Amino acid sequence: MQGIIVRHTVIRMETVTISPKFQIVIPQKIREAMGLRTGEKAHMILFRNRIEVVPVRDIRALRGYLKGINTSFVRDGDRL
Repeated sequence: MQGIIVRHTVIRMETVTISPKFQIVIPQKIREAMGLRTGEKAHMILFRNRIEVVPVRDIRALRGYLKGINTSFVRDGDRL
């Protein structure tokens, strides 16, 4: 079984149909797992013979995203 991982959840890969206007419908399970809403913007990226859809998120929505990350490290001598 092939699948994609979204926020630590595996969702079975879905097949969609491209309409005559080159439109697709994002399957409900994927929309819900990604928290997508109508009217949101997304980037379409061509990468290695596939299309990736990346939601455009408000930078404020990322606040706290890296909470708890270890920021202690040794800097190289030529860095401030």
